[in-house]
Amino acid sequence: MIITLLFACKNESKKEVKDEHQHNAVEKTETQKKKPLSPHTSTMAMIGDAHIHIDYSSPGVRDRIIFGGLLAYDQVWQAGAHMATWVETNKDLQIEGKTLPAGKYGFFTIPSKEEWTVIFNSNWEQHGKDEYDEKDDVIRFKIKPNFSEEIKEQLEYKVNKIDDNNGSISLAWEKVKIEFPFKINQ
Repeated sequence: MIITLLFACKNESKKEVKDEHQHNAVEKTETQKKKPLSPHTSTMAMIGDAHIHIDYSSPGVRDRIIFGGLLAYDQVWQAGAHMATWVETNKDLQIEGKTLPAGKYGFFTIPSKEEWTVIFNSNWEQHGKDEYDEKDDVIRFKIKPNFSEEIKEQLEYKVNKIDDNNGSISLAWEKVKIEFPFKINQ
């Protein structure tokens, strides 16, 4: 009788381990299926023979106040989530009367209520704004934001073609949109 009880206890112990293993496998599968809160994405366009590419992580509003709340006004923002947003161009661009040489740049902004500062920085590969340094700015300029009553849930960039020599870049999130034109240097 005692031998039978020990044998039964051993089987129960093995069964518990097996059940735990199955539970972990199911849990892992469910975790893998979850959509990221700030999915990595990109946008690009050909304007004439210029290729403009923007790479970013797209956070959601998720019932939060973004500008002046989650993101403090008058502070540098990496204009996305996680890694700094970057912009790459294979041609020189004219933006606000300044030349952005062909290359890859970190894209940062300084949001405020009345106007935003837009920044192209030579340090494009960094986590957030951890290594941001103003001395690495290639160009910066100010722009007036546009406001909407409709909420743009996910951060979205667009590269818009106007004609073979001109385009615009826009960023929209929450109730704010900024957009600025550029010209391709031939």
